[in-house]
Amino acid sequence: MKIKGKVAWITGASSGIGAALARQWAARGGHVILSGRDIGRLDDVAGSLAGEAFMLPFEVRDEEALAEATECALGWKGGIDLAVANAGISQRSAAVDTSMHVYRDIIEVDLLAQIAFAQGLIGPMSERGSGALAFVSSIAGKVGVPMRTAYSAAKFGLAGYADALRGELSQSGVSVHCIYPGSIRTDVSRNALTADGSRRGKSDKAIDEGIDPDEAAAEMLDGIAAGTREIIVATGGEKAMGEARRTPDALFDQVADMVAKGYMERLKEG
Repeated sequence: MKIKGKVAWITGASSGIGAALARQWAARGGHVILSGRDIGRLDDVAGSLAGEAFMLPFEVRDEEALAEATECALGWKGGIDLAVANAGISQRSAAVDTSMHVYRDIIEVDLLAQIAFAQGLIGPMSERGSGALAFVSSIAGKVGVPMRTAYSAAKFGLAGYADALRGELSQSGVSVHCIYPGSIRTDVSRNALTADGSRRGKSDKAIDEGIDPDEAAAEMLDGIAAGTREIIVATGGEKAMGEARRTPDALFDQVADMVAKGYMERLKEG
């Protein structure tokens, strides 16, 4: 993928990985659409970018607002070249203590809202015959991690959606990438939900000593540009865990071959 002059739409772009992806994309000559809830923080990110930026603030669970934002995003420069489903929230609580509303909230934000974001774009991208969709999962979406049962469930689900969608779009010219970050130096732990749904308000040692967000974002964009389907961005034991569960490219190729040979058409016909 050539980035210069291309448009990336990034959700969760007001901080952390999303803001870093915006900086890296703009530094490589691309245009950026920034989405998140906090227009003030989005404005700060926009002001830090080397290239042209367009702010589209909305709440990811508001499907009407998402539909309006999608129309605006597609119309800004005539299409989206890269869409990054990055918005999300983490968790720090034992399953036995965690309220079901916390599970519902995390799955709605980290899984269903990200699916809704992609659903509005796969038609226009397929019609144009180009583009890339990237979903930010987690090492916790490869290996279930204690104190993150809701988060792992959502991130595993997001990876499953991405894998199935990749097969469906394999003949369309649209690529699908799933990103699996380990510990990145962001506020993810401070913003994580506890057992009753309240904000945790403190970080973890692993996060504080994690990968610099801009370094992580550069590695993510390099992977997308190279066509890598699973992009594991981690170090040490986290990287080893992710690599141990990496899906072989041959398996993705097998699914794409099924689609090329009419698998979907046969199912539609019954």
